[in-house]
Amino acid sequence: MPEQGGTRRDEGGQGGQEGGKGRMPGAAIASVAGATAADATPAPVSALASASGDAPPVPPSGVQRGVPSPGARRSVGLLVTLILGGLTAVPPLSMDMYLPALPEVTHSLHAPAATVQLTLTACLAGMALGQLVVGPMSDKWGRRRPLIVGLLVYIVATAVCAFAPTVELLVAFRLLQGLAGAAGIVIARAVVRDLYDGVDMARFFSTLMLISGVAPIIAPLIGGQVLRITDWRGVFYILTAVGVVLTVVVWRLLPETLAPGQRHSGGVAEALRTMRGLLADRVFTGYMLTGGFAFAALFAYVSASPFVIQEIYGASPQTFSILFGVNSVGLVLFGQINGKILVGRVSLDKVLTAGLAIVTAASAALLLMAAGVFGEVGLVPISVGLFVLMSAMSLCLPNTNALALMRTPHAAGSASALLGTSSFLVGAIATPLVGIAGEHTAVPMAVVQLACALVAVGCFMGLCRPWQRRADLKGGGPPPSSSAAEKKGEDS
Repeated sequence: MPEQGGTRRDEGGQGGQEGGKGRMPGAAIASVAGATAADATPAPVSALASASGDAPPVPPSGVQRGVPSPGARRSVGLLVTLILGGLTAVPPLSMDMYLPALPEVTHSLHAPAATVQLTLTACLAGMALGQLVVGPMSDKWGRRRPLIVGLLVYIVATAVCAFAPTVELLVAFRLLQGLAGAAGIVIARAVVRDLYDGVDMARFFSTLMLISGVAPIIAPLIGGQVLRITDWRGVFYILTAVGVVLTVVVWRLLPETLAPGQRHSGGVAEALRTMRGLLADRVFTGYMLTGGFAFAALFAYVSASPFVIQEIYGASPQTFSILFGVNSVGLVLFGQINGKILVGRVSLDKVLTAGLAIVTAASAALLLMAAGVFGEVGLVPISVGLFVLMSAMSLCLPNTNALALMRTPHAAGSASALLGTSSFLVGAIATPLVGIAGEHTAVPMAVVQLACALVAVGCFMGLCRPWQRRADLKGGGPPPSSSAAEKKGEDS
């Protein structure tokens, strides 16, 4: 069926293939070669939601939605991919470069480990709350302006962190650093939603994981090497420089992807109504919570691993950096398996199910090892379990984002804000829990990981209910609310 005629759905609307051709749920591609996004016709309600009988929130009045032409996508594809990859690398850089220095910060600022871990919690909470503000702002004023302002504040906050004389001041400005850094995360996702839909969007998220995945590989390695020549403050000097470079690149090279005719005209009240409507969509909320708790399991590893690897198993900061980098290689490798092999051949819900199963199994194995069920285990078995857990995240996080955003073409910024906020907020809550029993046992880390994985599975099964959507599709075509184009796609 020609693309201009409407949309097509796969099993459950997840982006499978039939006859070797990828299907494109969501918005119909209405623009022709050379047309701009502002000229495109508004998109119909997502076929994914229609098939489930749970329609996503309708766009607020006055909001238009268009999909850029394939030619426009190709012309900005590589440039935008590199820039968005850099923006999504800000969180792992801000977190992971700092990780090898955590034990040193406890001695330098004469603070207990639990207090120093609050510097991670503060940054993570800032990234969560900042997205709630920046996301709706980007729907109203476009993507570029809120992004540039956020990057400028990030530079200032990071520079102050480098000179913080007390742990309390460090925590405060790590919070501000997170609030400002949120702009890169939420707007990067919104730009992807502006440009892509369906299978293409899932593939693009996996490509972003390849680029942004380099950050957690090199960040702890850089952090470990920085500690050889200077103290922990040097990490923040480097992060300040990274912020300056990103700001210049965005200012000069990143195009605006949200045309004026597609922007929301309302203020805070309309933004809140939009978010309330998104949260009322059971399936969107299910994917949001599934991704949030899966991310919390990952961040339990991020926040606890410096103490587990270095303090409990006696590894050096450089050894920890190498192990962290190896785990990040698994994250990148499985992200490419997801994007290049699985997406388009296997429904996204099935890939997500497999990813959640692996994360749960790895978390259970880590808990058994940490609790001594298998006797004394060394660093290698623990490292293998963490590698499996990290790798499986590439089957969960990109697909929860894509599946949720498929339902929200009319409010990509607000939807991206909710997705990011839920992930970082749950992660921020999980962070202090991993150190609740002190620095001499890995059991709290494993307990938090397993609990988060089980809650993620419960949200996926209880709210998303992918088997229900597949049954609806097999039982008799689209519901009355589906457009004629969608009905035609069901028959083809």
